[in-house]
Amino acid sequence: MRLIESILADAATIATLRRDIHAHPELCFEEQRTSDVIAQALSDWGIPIHRGLGKTGVVGIIQNGNSGRAVGLRADIDALPMTEHNRFEHASRHAGKMHACGHDGHTAMLLAAAKHLARHRNFDGTVYLVFQPAEEGGGGAREMIKDGLFRLFPMEAMFGAHNWPGMAVGQFALKSGPCFASSNEFKITLRGKGAHGAMPHLGVDPVPAACQMVQGFQTIVSRNLRPIDTGVISVTMIHAGEATNVIPDSCVIEGTVRTFTTGVLDLIERRMKAMAEATAAAYECGCEFEFVRNYPPTVNHDAETAFARRVLGEVVGPDNVHEFEPTMGAEDFSYYLLEKPGCYFLIGNGDGSHRDGGHGLGPCMLHNPSYDFNDDLIPLGATAWVRMAEAWLGTPK
Repeated sequence: MRLIESILADAATIATLRRDIHAHPELCFEEQRTSDVIAQALSDWGIPIHRGLGKTGVVGIIQNGNSGRAVGLRADIDALPMTEHNRFEHASRHAGKMHACGHDGHTAMLLAAAKHLARHRNFDGTVYLVFQPAEEGGGGAREMIKDGLFRLFPMEAMFGAHNWPGMAVGQFALKSGPCFASSNEFKITLRGKGAHGAMPHLGVDPVPAACQMVQGFQTIVSRNLRPIDTGVISVTMIHAGEATNVIPDSCVIEGTVRTFTTGVLDLIERRMKAMAEATAAAYECGCEFEFVRNYPPTVNHDAETAFARRVLGEVVGPDNVHEFEPTMGAEDFSYYLLEKPGCYFLIGNGDGSHRDGGHGLGPCMLHNPSYDFNDDLIPLGATAWVRMAEAWLGTPK
């Protein structure tokens, strides 16, 4: 690996900052302390900042030379509503809140890159450092855009990264085209008529209708989608009844739908609605169908993905830059890619052996209460960000 010496020299200091952020997790749009820490660090390094986009977002601005060119680098800063099982010194001090996805590490990598870029400024143009709130369900990217991110900071392209447990430290992965799925939720309320469980003929039971509906939804994927298309319908909650001898008068079905394209999503939503209403009618139940589209698919742009692949290969060697297998997880970096060309890539977080004594017994996987970010990634991720900014601004437009 070709790491930058000044970043290596600062790695322990940045790791301490990362652990401080980990110990003080904040949920979406509540990241006031976190944004204060980020803003203070940037200001200490002489980097102008802009605050308040997406409520708690921070943008750092590093300029050099006379070029009007600009590139954006993004880190997410929010935590998850989870109780941490780790007991090491930097474990969460706030019950029910935890950095279980590594956003503390993403922030640290970009801060380390910011410090080097501000010191050396080996580029001609502007680097925008976007510290974004509320990735975990709040759509912070969307809100920063609404508040004028691209109007105030007219960057040519946007790049983002996420740590990936199970992939070795020193490796990256990326792919052109769809890499993360859209995230969508549904809620179906079936209205029947309650009755005694021993006299079902006097009521209208919504439970059999719900069971038939759940089975039917699976045929949408297997019989309505083309075999080469990808979609997931997962019913994750069914709520009905309060007593074993009472037929309930309602039943609620909820779950998630994931797709890589809007066309497939349109088809699934249309078929689910038709199937839900027809099944309910067949069982003489009323039906209320709700479908909420959250994050769109994350679709990397071809040229920017090829650019990122080349730069990352120069840092760790081409053999350590792998083709990413798309996941049905979702990521709100997708909103940036709808507005600007760019690429979202992965950096290996290792197998969990980096964790200090006192970690939980579970695996070091994303959204697991025993997760912790691997601080060995800080100099690597920061080096990658620096080289990407320098290469982008140094490439003829």
